[in-house]
Amino acid sequence: MAIEQLRQEVHARLDTLPEEKLRAVRTLLDAMVEPLARSLALAAVEEEDVTPETAAALDRARQSLARDEGVSHQDVLREFGLEE
Repeated sequence: MAIEQLRQEVHARLDTLPEEKLRAVRTLLDAMVEPLARSLALAAVEEEDVTPETAAALDRARQSLARDEGVSHQDVLREFGLEE
């Protein structure tokens, strides 16, 4: 699909939205257009020392993933009762 045709279709759909949904789309578009880097630059950065226990846990997790022992997305959804 040509970009101009895509733009026309999107504009036509926007014209059919009720006010509350149009406001939601604007918020979404603002988030998509606004560079993430600018948002991160404005955010406060909290630095925290990594304890030896946390470092060891991270190493174990990385090693587990390297052995392909991670938990699948489907398993996580199932565990929380959110199966697709």
